[in-house]
Parts: sequence; C-alpha cells; structure tokens
Amino acid sequence: MKLGRNDPCWCGSGQKYKKCHCEFDEKLEELKERGYTVPDTKLIKTKTQIEGIKESAKINIAVLDYVGEHIKAGISTEEINGWVDSLTRKLGGIPAPLNYEGFPKSVCTSLNDQVCHGIPDENTILKDGDIINVDVSTIYKGYFSDSSRMFCIGNVSEDKKRLVETARESLQKGLDAVKPFAPLGDMSAAINDFVKSRGYTVVREIGGHGCGIEFHEEPWVGYTIPSGTGMIMAPGMCFTIEPMINMGKADIVQDDENGWTIYTEDGSPSAQWEIQILVTETGAEIISY
Repeated sequence: MKLGRNDPCWCGSGQKYKKCHCEFDEKLEELKERGYTVPDTKLIKTKTQIEGIKESAKINIAVLDYVGEHIKAGISTEEINGWVDSLTRKLGGIPAPLNYEGFPKSVCTSLNDQVCHGIPDENTILKDGDIINVDVSTIYKGYFSDSSRMFCIGNVSEDKKRLVETARESLQKGLDAVKPFAPLGDMSAAINDFVKSRGYTVVREIGGHGCGIEFHEEPWVGYTIPSGTGMIMAPGMCFTIEPMINMGKADIVQDDENGWTIYTEDGSPSAQWEIQILVTETGAEIISY
C-alpha cells in the first residue's frame, strides 16, 4: 500500500513519511525505472536493528581478537572451535554456524588450500608455514554478525604472505567503491580488478551476503559482477564483503565426504578476509571485522 506523505514512515522511526524515507523511496523508484535492481524495504535496517547488529558484532570482534592472541603452531583446529564456542557463550551470544543447515561446528577454520567452510577437528594441527582463515559468526538477542580474519602461523613463505596481504587490501578497494545508491557491481569490479592486477584470481561461485536480521540475506555479494550492474547499495543495507583470493586458478571443488569444505581445484593456497558493513549516506561503515 502506498504511503501518504503524512503517514508514519515504514521504517518505524515514528516520523512522518515525508520527513523520513519518502525521498529515499523516490530515489530507488527512479533507479528502478532506469533498469536497476533495487532492494526491498526489508533489507533496509532500522536504527534499532542497526544498534542490535552492532552489539552482536562486539562479541564477534572480541572472539576473533581472542583467537588472534592465542593461535599458534601446535594447536588443533578443534581447540579453536572450543575457544570460539566458549567465549561466544560467555559473552551472551550463540555461535551462528553451529547446526546451521547441518554444519557441525561453531566456527569455520579453512587452512591453506581450503577456500572456506573448513570443519574443525582434533587431528588437524597447525604447523609452521600454514595460513588459516577463522570465520566467526554470532547471534546476540536475535541479531547476526559475521567476519573472518587470516592468520599466518610461524614462518610463512613470502608468496603466502603476499596472497594474504592482497586479500586484505582488496577489502579497502571494495570499501572505497561503496557509495549510496551506486550498483553493487562497482564494488565487485574494484575488488576483481585489483586482485587480477596482483596476479591472483577471485572465486566466482561463493561470495558475501546480506546479514543482520538473518544469517544470510539478500543480496548475494559476488566479485565478478560487472561495474554498473547489480543491486543498488542503498543506505541502511548491511552485508559482508569477503572475496576469496586464490594464488592459482579460480576453480574450486567441494569435499565429497563432509559436503561442506571448499578447496582450490589446483591445490593452490587461498586467502580471505571478511568484514560486515553498513551502507551509509556517505559510503560504508564497518560493523564487524
């Protein structure tokens, strides 16, 4: 139903529509008429929702900080899982990955040629020279946060260090391209162009996602979307940026036994950092890192 200018705004702010999201909706309608895909209002987070997501993110960040302080050669990925589960619950949260569509652990630990969704186990022991992505996701009072970091274990080769650093730097390239009412492809292309300029490839089939009210929401955030295309990034949208960067080819394979872990097809190392952002009136705010 179309709102009248003096009706309460759909966002729940309590303000009249004309003082709140009327101009916003008119802008999106104009872009839609020009052929762009625009977000549904359910993807635009309210002030209350943003506050809740940020509280969840405080736990997510604290857990990753703890991992960073304690991770080292000689520990198992199952130990990391124990840290994440215990600290998340101690801080009042719930590990979002646990039992999500059948995932058996509280965190993803993806090692060397594992692109993502690595399952912790007591037999996988970190050793000197490894690189590992630890992907933490938290539910707190019904709100979701999600971010991951790469960790270099001991004496890592220069090639692996460069890959990890390039993956980290690619996030800033993407952030710089997040502009209010710009298409998602602008961010995607900025990351892809940068990664290719460094001689690496970006995984095509797996990307980021909306996050906040649910673990995975629209939009799907791929990194091969052409500039000038894709869903419009409207202020109030909350999603993750998490390109998966391969040292070799972009092709990937899924583990047939566990049905979760993704590997590079050619066995080359892969690296990924993940941040959760909020699109603002001026650009992007990092919610979780």
